[in-house]
Amino acid sequence: MGVAMELKGTQILIETLKREGVDLLFGYPGGVIIDLYEDLYKHPEIRHVLVRHEQGAVHAADGYARASGKVGACLVTSGPGATNTVTGIATAYCDSIPLVVMTGQVPTNLIGNDAFQEVDIVGITRPCTKHNYLVKDIKDLAITIRQAFYLARSGRPGPVLVDLPKDVLVGKTEFIWPEEVYLRSYNPTYKPNLNQLRKTIDELDQAKKPLFLVGGGVILSNAASELTQLAEKTQVPVTYTLMGMGGFPSNSPLSLGMVGMHGTYAANLAINTTDLLICVGARFDDRVTGKLSAFAPNARVVHIDIDPTSIRKNVKVDVPVVGDCKLALQALLEICDSRFPERNWQEQHAEWLQTTQEWMTSKPLTYHQEKGGPIKPQRVVEALRKLTRGEAIIVTDVGQHQMWTAQFYSFTKPRTLLTSGGLGTMGYGMPAAIGAQLAFPDKLVIAIVGDGSIQMNIQELITAVSNKLPIKVVILNNRYLGMVRQWQELFYNRLYASTNMEAQPDFVKLAEAYGAEGYRIDKEDQVEQILEQALSSAAPAFIDVTVEREENVYPMVPAGAALDEMLLV
Repeated sequence: MGVAMELKGTQILIETLKREGVDLLFGYPGGVIIDLYEDLYKHPEIRHVLVRHEQGAVHAADGYARASGKVGACLVTSGPGATNTVTGIATAYCDSIPLVVMTGQVPTNLIGNDAFQEVDIVGITRPCTKHNYLVKDIKDLAITIRQAFYLARSGRPGPVLVDLPKDVLVGKTEFIWPEEVYLRSYNPTYKPNLNQLRKTIDELDQAKKPLFLVGGGVILSNAASELTQLAEKTQVPVTYTLMGMGGFPSNSPLSLGMVGMHGTYAANLAINTTDLLICVGARFDDRVTGKLSAFAPNARVVHIDIDPTSIRKNVKVDVPVVGDCKLALQALLEICDSRFPERNWQEQHAEWLQTTQEWMTSKPLTYHQEKGGPIKPQRVVEALRKLTRGEAIIVTDVGQHQMWTAQFYSFTKPRTLLTSGGLGTMGYGMPAAIGAQLAFPDKLVIAIVGDGSIQMNIQELITAVSNKLPIKVVILNNRYLGMVRQWQELFYNRLYASTNMEAQPDFVKLAEAYGAEGYRIDKEDQVEQILEQALSSAAPAFIDVTVEREENVYPMVPAGAALDEMLLV
């Protein structure tokens, strides 16, 4: 325990944040937290970034967390300020992103009285937080914030909400820093069971057609290096979920690309053919599995995950391994080395490797760009990959552009693709890019968005401008809600009900009105030249690219179909 001293609740909160290493806070002030903002103003060591909507604050904290690996933090007022955070919290919850969201609340004596700007945000967010707190006593404030950060970053990460009544913030008590956090009912298992890992190597020893399926857990646990070593040592092909992209280099000969609804032909066939599926840090989402009864029908399944509730939830598992992905992969490498020091894994898997490579070459991801014709969105993504040499942090919104980015950018490093996977949140991209740029001021950060999704949180452009953040927002503008339109084309007889977005703002003029730069690309031969010009600028910018209106994302597995029932044209 530290030395006791009497402080206001606002001062206790700020001191606790500093000791937790928080130097960046996204927020929006309001009546019940005005005292907190008064004290924050006196502590410039915590940089406060004023957003223009509370949802933007949570997405920005989320982008910061995904890019940096740290806990993102944000602060909003009570009532509508708190409810505006819910979509961002649910986005982080679905993708296991560590956040601490602090909301103001009316004084404790008014809770339950329908006071002005009162809402039960703890009740509202209970289904979409890892845990949440209502601080009723100022003496509990320091330990509650401490616990919130511990919970957010430990085990399976996730968002934690702390509701702060005004009287708790303005009251005074002795500040005692809790050196350790102990929660009796919360003890995540980090170290995996050695016997289960030995069984995994036994399965690998017997398998003829093994396959790794990699999810976001590999990135969250910083296990990309260990995974790559194990795959290369054992010469096992690798496929990955959208959240797992960057966890294994896409340019490796062992990479089969993304699996699932818009996964590659090779990845989806490999899933349906493999006799051993080793899933690392993924939860078998329905967009990954397709028809569950037809998923990996010939495979024995090993599932490595730190969250025991994710194992066997959707898919039958033969060898469950509960533990941290990094520790599990390190141990598997050691067991493999000790048991099979002379094993020629490439020879053992030669036929399987040849088969998967034939699938890759026979039906690769492709598109046709006619010289001088309408700009294909895939071409824009490929041009961005070439111009950035894969060194940028790429953020997306949700829709067709998200899938084209996943298919054609080629991610080789972890934490370089930030995207809303589980919730599929339109409006995520630009505020998340702001958070990523603040995490890495010297890196190029590009948000690839659709013309529909950019308008969900377009107000955050002024946040980028006012903070001099040189994010680049590439709008793949097809004047449709593209992914919904694609479904309407394929499954609803081209009845484009409420998906036509021809009534658009002028995005170039809009960018300039916000004080950013605006660029337009509407001819195929302008793509590289204007992109290069925009990317080299030190200012935030919109790049509005007029693309083929009815281009579709392929391959596509229809809803309810098996992974090998892909639409390829």
